[in-house]
Amino acid sequence: MIIRLSAAVAAGVVLLSGAAHADPVKGAPELTHNALYKAAKLPKVSCGAAKGTTAASTRTYITKLVGCLNKAWKPAIEDFQPVKVEFRAKDDLQSCSSGMDLRESFSEVCGTVIKVRLADDWIRAKKDDKILSSLTRTWSGVVLGQTGIGRAWWALRNDGSEKVMNEQNRRYGLQSDCLQGVSVKSLGRTVKDWPAFLKSAQPKAYARFAKNDGKPANRAHWAGQGHKAGKPGACNTWKAPSAKVA
Repeated sequence: MIIRLSAAVAAGVVLLSGAAHADPVKGAPELTHNALYKAAKLPKVSCGAAKGTTAASTRTYITKLVGCLNKAWKPAIEDFQPVKVEFRAKDDLQSCSSGMDLRESFSEVCGTVIKVRLADDWIRAKKDDKILSSLTRTWSGVVLGQTGIGRAWWALRNDGSEKVMNEQNRRYGLQSDCLQGVSVKSLGRTVKDWPAFLKSAQPKAYARFAKNDGKPANRAHWAGQGHKAGKPGACNTWKAPSAKVA
């Protein structure tokens, strides 16, 4: 994912000193022993959101879905701050995180809100799979941000080692996959094909960065593990052996 790739590049430039954190990460309690992991199983939220095939009905559906995620995650995050969704103007193509112009639909965290570009691909779709995948993936960013995990990941030292940095970034990305599984479970949804579901979360323009996200089998493992458990304690990638985060 380009957001993590951009952050990794920046971190590689700035964080060239200090002890490197390798397999598994040590000395970073906000990552390995975050209070999030002690949270109870998320409640199942009866969302009642149904997607139509008009722009108005799709906006309503997305807004309800984000509201349901707010409700599901509120008990799990200390000092939780509800997140609103904003819809971009039709001619607003630029991603706030990557700087790229994207003509298809996508969602992302911009500051303290979730911004959505709504195009015909989501509006005309009869199924909501891509929207569900994108929004639950974006929601992982909300969780990682509000719990301090994102900030702690950014601050990790790597001794200028690309190998160490890449593994740190994969741990972060795979944790996002796992939390995505937890979110899907809380909404009462199931996924038959995790690799396809996870792939559909990102705009096609980001496909060339997929190799940085981890092996498809590992991504499916972590997402499935989060879904099965239904709680964030299943998502501590920072203490996992390297083979599980390759």
